[in-house]
Amino acid sequence: MDSARTDTPHDEARTASGAPATAPRALATEAVHAGRDDLARQGLHAPPIDLSTTYPSYDSRGEAARIDAFAATGAELDGPPVYGRLGNPTVARFETALARLEGTEASVAFASGMAALTAVLLVRASLGLRHVVAVRPLYGCSDHLLTAGLLGSEVTWTDPAGIADALRPDTGLVMVESPANPTLAEVDLRAVAHACGSVPLLADNTFATPVLQRPAEQGARLVLHSATKYLGGHGDVMAGVVACDEEFAGRLRQVRFATGGVLHPLAGYLLLRGLSTLPVRVRAASANAAELARRLAADPRVARVHYPRIGGAMIAFEVAGDPHEVIASVRLITPAVSLGSVDTLIQHPASISHRIVDADDRRGSGVSDRLLRMSVGLEDIEDLWADLDRALGERAPASETGTLSGASVTG
Repeated sequence: MDSARTDTPHDEARTASGAPATAPRALATEAVHAGRDDLARQGLHAPPIDLSTTYPSYDSRGEAARIDAFAATGAELDGPPVYGRLGNPTVARFETALARLEGTEASVAFASGMAALTAVLLVRASLGLRHVVAVRPLYGCSDHLLTAGLLGSEVTWTDPAGIADALRPDTGLVMVESPANPTLAEVDLRAVAHACGSVPLLADNTFATPVLQRPAEQGARLVLHSATKYLGGHGDVMAGVVACDEEFAGRLRQVRFATGGVLHPLAGYLLLRGLSTLPVRVRAASANAAELARRLAADPRVARVHYPRIGGAMIAFEVAGDPHEVIASVRLITPAVSLGSVDTLIQHPASISHRIVDADDRRGSGVSDRLLRMSVGLEDIEDLWADLDRALGERAPASETGTLSGASVTG
């Protein structure tokens, strides 16, 4: 996907007007340049960080008119910024760039992935559309937010084939995650989007990133990222973002303004910087992951390996022995939640990321008690394998090897 050319004109950074370029650019080029197109004209090379929470204005009548316009549509403000909850120039650069990479008209950034999902649900609930159709597995906290009804929503869980039958007049959203957290199960996004009819499809694209797939091209109206993961890429920023059309983006900005789930400008800066290496990082980590998946699938200490057909840097595997012993035994690999960093992380979903999901629902969606989830980083493959090999413990006589779900692994 990273060699594909984008098919929409590139936009200037939102705070610096100018004629937008129209020639399509490869994803790798967009990753480096989107959100930065105006810098050379300003005599800058690195994007500036605007930490202001408020901005001076001597035209209060003009400000009133701009606030009225925002209240009506949620459109971005013309002219200089007003207040940090209404928008920030540094964050806007990241939003511009992410929309370019996902092939959408806009994107709206939030303080976390869960804040972003909350905003989507609030937008639909404000229209009286509180019913959600969802496919398990999802990230554990996403599952909990829907199941617990914390926002007044009601969820119907189904498999992809049952989506059309699960829709109701008050259905406001269909939600899927592909590849899914943590089993890496994949759905046919185009078929799911067709089954949704006029109901918006929200696709969580955190694991794949726009390097491996762009759900908007397959019919998803909303593309969700925990930007904490691959978009930032270095384990030092927390954020969420929704890529979508401008109409929905306006509603999301209104919710963000009202609820205050804004992204800090420094986080916006780090995310923009992270995007510039996203294609390179995803390719390199994916090559490591594919090789590790191949080795794990041939290892008698591993019962099953899950690796997506589209590739990527995530692996899930079920061990024949005690998964807690593996977690306790790694030394190079870090036992920690989260994913998408340059270093390799491993965790036990049933104990941490999906602990909040009912045990029967968790196991029913494929999250077994022996499942481990690994986010593969950029270390040397032999060093990673040596650490895993040691952590898996002594090899018993091999009567059979593990199985690999997904595509054959060829790197």
